[in-house]
Amino acid sequence: MVKHRAVMHRTVKPAGVAKGNARPAAPAPLATLASPSTPIARWPICDRPREKLLEKGPQALGNSELLAVLLRTGTRGASALALAMDLLGQYRTLRGLSSRLPREFTRRGLGPAKAATLAAAFELGRRVMTEVAGPRPRFRSSADVAAHFMPRLRDARREVFKIALLDSGRRLIREKTVTVGTLNLALVHPREVFREAIVENAAGIVLLHNHPGGDPSPSEEDAKLTQALARAGEATGIPVLDHIVIGDNRYYSFADSHRL
Repeated sequence: MVKHRAVMHRTVKPAGVAKGNARPAAPAPLATLASPSTPIARWPICDRPREKLLEKGPQALGNSELLAVLLRTGTRGASALALAMDLLGQYRTLRGLSSRLPREFTRRGLGPAKAATLAAAFELGRRVMTEVAGPRPRFRSSADVAAHFMPRLRDARREVFKIALLDSGRRLIREKTVTVGTLNLALVHPREVFREAIVENAAGIVLLHNHPGGDPSPSEEDAKLTQALARAGEATGIPVLDHIVIGDNRYYSFADSHRL
């Protein structure tokens, strides 16, 4: 008589199932890995701002991503993107951010290297906006002068006094920053202003400075300085053609107001 052996039926467990029928935790989704608080080095390569810029071009990046590329690294507990988003949150716009002095960035927790990098990048952007390829710009009116210098001066946090040296055709020979800070007769001496004009053989000069508050209305000190420099120009034979005060997308012209 043939004995039949009992057949033992075994249940095959799916691969990867731990004891006690507990399934392993699912891997973190890519969206979590690419969150601003996660170090960028742990992100998928395609999501990293620098690699994304090299692959798709800077136009493919948002403002915070471009700032993260400049910042390069984050700090303890915050990635470079988190720092960038925090800066934009504090100053609201790129223009608001670009007008800050480097020391203001350091007060926000950035080191001097990061602060200097941001300040340099914004200054390059301002210079690109005023750089003219080909012929030197010609200033036929106060509006021409204001349009040329407005992008660079309107957001300056301190008063910047410049002179524009012009040839006989009202073309710009060169520009020079005379002082940075409070504008008064003690700081802006006619000798400093007209020395450059004489060296460059300028036919005339235009004075420019900004009002950080945004209102270009001239002060009494502005008027005194204008008259003093205009008299010095008559003495040297190099006339002061205008003094333009730059505000927030507005300007004041002493020449247009018949105060020269």
